[in-house]
Amino acid sequence: MFLSKFNLLLVALTTFFYVAKCQSLPKFAVSSSELTLIINETEQISLYLNEPLNQNVTITFSLNHYDLVTIVPMSMKIAANTSGNFNISVLAESPGHVDVTGVALPKVVDDFNLFFRIIVANSRIIIIVSAVVGWIYFVAWSISFYPQLVINYKRKSVVGLSFDFMALNFMGHTLYAIFNTCLYFVPFFQEEYFNRFPRGLNPVELNDVFFSIHASAITALTILQCFFYERGEQRVSDIARGILGIFTTIIIVVTILSAIGQIHWLDFLNTCSYIKLAITLIKYVPQAILNYKRKSTVGWSIGNILLDFTGGILSMLQMILNSYNYNDWQSIFGDPTKFGLGLFSVLFDILFIIQHYVLYRNLEAYRTIPGNESEANLTEKDEENSNEEEEDQNQVPSGIRYQ
Repeated sequence: MFLSKFNLLLVALTTFFYVAKCQSLPKFAVSSSELTLIINETEQISLYLNEPLNQNVTITFSLNHYDLVTIVPMSMKIAANTSGNFNISVLAESPGHVDVTGVALPKVVDDFNLFFRIIVANSRIIIIVSAVVGWIYFVAWSISFYPQLVINYKRKSVVGLSFDFMALNFMGHTLYAIFNTCLYFVPFFQEEYFNRFPRGLNPVELNDVFFSIHASAITALTILQCFFYERGEQRVSDIARGILGIFTTIIIVVTILSAIGQIHWLDFLNTCSYIKLAITLIKYVPQAILNYKRKSTVGWSIGNILLDFTGGILSMLQMILNSYNYNDWQSIFGDPTKFGLGLFSVLFDILFIIQHYVLYRNLEAYRTIPGNESEANLTEKDEENSNEEEEDQNQVPSGIRYQ
């Protein structure tokens, strides 16, 4: 036990003196931490030394993939009493991602920032197309929450909308908003992230923050409608309550463990993201079951699904375009989580589209089912309002009536 504590103290002291030493040394920096090139394109990277060296230094570059780019020179000598900019040339040869690390010897200079990432693409046109596709599906997903709000307002009823789906969706988007907001805006969480991944990039962009906060707010507004509009005997089921309770308990436990220092706060954020992923896998099930029990989709917005389907298809298209452009198929097949979740959501969207346009399109306006959903059906007036709204959204051909 004594030796273990002594070793920990020794490591801490060594780290302290190394950091203190690095802070007093001359520092290197690079002109760009990330560079995107097209095959056969050449670009210059500048290394900047903030103050003169007290002796000669040799910088040697190493790559994790030597077949993708050529760097000239791979090694450079910097004479004592010199500072300023030093250029290297990068030639892109094959698509992919390359991490370049520079090591300075002897250790009389801080070389921690001698690191940059090179992204080599097949085509600049595909980069532009991918960016456009990304913005289109971002807009589609962002506005997909509004059709349900409009239907509820027109009908003054939320009958036909699954409360289980709404509750799970709200928790998922709220946790996603917490993850994005903390990692994008809060320096404390950013520091923890970069301590764990020193040369990584922040995975959260501003549009991620906007989307998650917007989604959580609109979902909360839809839930608020459930308290004021007609809802029959619909309520959140015991199963959904149990699932939400489990997730809430996990969040409370992880929060306590983070607060007392047993785990890092970054682990708390990761837990929020994992729960969000789990909710994405199950949240569509209650609405599909409710539609099946009622043998109707009246009162539930197909516009939401059509926009979600559009966003999902374009999201997967962007992943395929990027995988081809950067020869990064491993991002799909090596770690299929993101692609698999997108595909899973699209498959559920297809199920909802079949329910709405094929299975339950010409059924009676009123159907009674047993259990808590016994009031979850519409009067003729409800159906007429719903049909009018859907005709405005979907512009169905005359003579075809969807319910």
